Amino acid sequence: EVQLVESGGGLVQPGGSLRLSCAASGFIFDDYAMNWVRQAPGKGLEWVSVISWNGGVTYYAESIEGRFTISRDNAKSTVFLQMNSLKSEDTAVYYCTGGYHADAYDYWGQGTQVTVSS
Repeated sequence: EVQLVESGGGLVQPGGSLRLSCAASGFIFDDYAMNWVRQAPGKGLEWVSVISWNGGVTYYAESIEGRFTISRDNAKSTVFLQMNSLKSEDTAVYYCTGGYHADAYDYWGQGTQVTVSS
């Protein structure tokens, strides 16, 4: 059974930091690119970041503006998202997704809530 389990979300003040984790199981983790996708309240899905199977290539949405860093540990089948300088507009449910092909989102976690507020 394929599982992606996000953790690390919560309430943080503007300007603060948070590190999200996503533990994967049930598939060959290092065959897949991993993505973070988010959904703000009342909004559609927004792609945030992707990392290639071996961590050699990363891309970010322009809205991130250098504030986030994606990484992965294939030995632990885990992908991370380090979020710094958080803004209120970063408030969203953050989903971890795995894709075998470019631009694919084959597997999804249940999401973790990030709330940025004073």
